[in-house]
Amino acid sequence: MTMGRKSTQRERLLRGLITSANRHGYAGANVSAVIAEAGVSRPTFYHYFSDRDDCFLTAVSDVEELLLSEVRSNVRKARPEHALDSAVSGLVRFASSEPEMARFLTSEPMAGGPLARDARDRGIAALERIVEERYEDLDPATAVADFSHRMLIGGTYRVLASRLRRGEPNLSRLLADLHGWIEPYGQPIGRHRWRALEEGSSLPPSPFLPPSPLEAPEALSPRRTGMPEEEVAENQRQRIMFAAAQLAEEKGYNATTIGDITKSAQVDGRVFYGMFADKQEALMAVHEMGFQRVMEVTAGAFFAGSTWPERNWEAGRAFTQFLESNPLIANVGFVEASAVGPGALQRVEDSQSAFSMLLAEGYQYVGENAGPSRLALEAIIATIFETVYHRARASGPLRLSGLVPHFSFLVLSPFLGAQEANAFIAQKLEAMGRGQAEEQASSAAAGRMSSRGARSGPH
Repeated sequence: MTMGRKSTQRERLLRGLITSANRHGYAGANVSAVIAEAGVSRPTFYHYFSDRDDCFLTAVSDVEELLLSEVRSNVRKARPEHALDSAVSGLVRFASSEPEMARFLTSEPMAGGPLARDARDRGIAALERIVEERYEDLDPATAVADFSHRMLIGGTYRVLASRLRRGEPNLSRLLADLHGWIEPYGQPIGRHRWRALEEGSSLPPSPFLPPSPLEAPEALSPRRTGMPEEEVAENQRQRIMFAAAQLAEEKGYNATTIGDITKSAQVDGRVFYGMFADKQEALMAVHEMGFQRVMEVTAGAFFAGSTWPERNWEAGRAFTQFLESNPLIANVGFVEASAVGPGALQRVEDSQSAFSMLLAEGYQYVGENAGPSRLALEAIIATIFETVYHRARASGPLRLSGLVPHFSFLVLSPFLGAQEANAFIAQKLEAMGRGQAEEQASSAAAGRMSSRGARSGPH
């Protein structure tokens, strides 16, 4: 997609794909839409690309190269310790100068299925490497952000994506707030604790977790008698929703069919269409249920804390543990939501706003004239969402609760400063360690008492 000369047919097709995806979403960016936008024939399309996804992934790769070139140039001009700020500046500059391409890159791969998400994530990892390479010769006493740069860049992607979708002008005005958000995370490289996202010890279970994970009810017996129709319908509805969520995790939303859902849920098509218009509506129902539950759990834990830092710690514990015990909800809410459609995407943004409200109490804690910008709150939540997305995409069980100290540092530092945030986290971890030691000692003592009782009892 070279600028400044007559475009080739290949470039016109890629531009057509980007325009179609931005206008109609991934699902609407089919071959017919692309060739109509590009003004070329169908045989010409297949001369360059094997199918729509080949064209889509090529567009992601080409736009990514343009962005990487912009960021690489920006980072090389800056002092090594300012590499992350320079990368963010390059990202915002690209979004300002090429909003159509930036919108496509920051939003549409999330809707394009696993391969498109892989491409998006590789691009963010490449941006991180550009930054990290500049750190190699820095003195360990040099301060840079002590949080995963990959997640911070991913959070910035999300902040920009929402504004690009809304067509907001003058994105460069965000730079001061984005730099102001990142600055408080600065710590000497030799003392970094959170940048590697290495999980710590598991935290004790939050008392605000439901007693059991969410799951589909058992299928009803064909011989059921006397059950109210409303209960039958709710049973079927729940089975459809959980089947849709399970299949979205196994196959991806785009590859899941209504036939797959009805077979897994053990209902026929008439039952499905009596409750949902299409698979999109079924997944939207799962997303809504999941958001309501995770918000109830998180907010309940938050308001139980005695101070604002305590409230955030407890909220993080409940939030991460709920998602760990409900990985289907995590997948629908943080991975597949963009593929479900604009409604789910808007709901993701609404949920980010709801979680940001919990952070806003921090202004009262530090004083009205202190604390970060409102954009920083959005960026913090966007970075947490990016981290959950990243972990939900990884193979194996979802592991999040060991990152509560990392999330606490991410939330608290812009309000309290990195040193006070680290001191609070150390206090919490020390108290947790004492509690676990006391619990182990109590269990051991109970075991010894039981053993003595058994030996001294009647024979």
